[in-house]
Amino acid sequence: MDIDEILLEAEEKMEKAVEATRHDFGNIRTGRANPGMFTELLVDYYGAPTPMQQLASVNIPEARTVLITPFDRSAVAEIIQAIKDADLGVNPNDDGKVIRVVLPALTEERRKDYVKQAKSRAEDGRISVRGARRSAKDALDKLKKDGDAGEDEVARAEKALDVLTKDHVEQIDRVLEAKEADLLAV
Repeated sequence: MDIDEILLEAEEKMEKAVEATRHDFGNIRTGRANPGMFTELLVDYYGAPTPMQQLASVNIPEARTVLITPFDRSAVAEIIQAIKDADLGVNPNDDGKVIRVVLPALTEERRKDYVKQAKSRAEDGRISVRGARRSAKDALDKLKKDGDAGEDEVARAEKALDVLTKDHVEQIDRVLEAKEADLLAV
């Protein structure tokens, strides 16, 4: 493995960490309805945990209303149970054809809880980025130790790695800032 491959692999891992953090933020509830809150839920469908997106379509007709239309009417009770078990702070209603979920307005306290959750997930993302940096740094040190690369090459690669790390951590911070603003907007 050469220096370019090590840096490329580190960058890919860092990109995945940023993307995973973005994805995690999609599951944190804001004052508005978001299909991401429901599509990832696992429903016990005929004994197998099945993602909601495979069992129903999720639509947002209004800012705080979610309509879940099951493809199989026999799965309604299981879908409702999965929503209740997810601890989203919502109460689903079944009207015979669709499951209607009205999201209550968030209290100040609940908003702060969600901000804490977002900060925790952002820190997890930063830890992943730093883990990718550490792996790449170890690989670079091994190249230098084995004599496969010169000290100057490795030093340049480490600087490039630090720039990559800083850039990806800043991306996570920007995503967190946007999510916080979204959560705290009334």
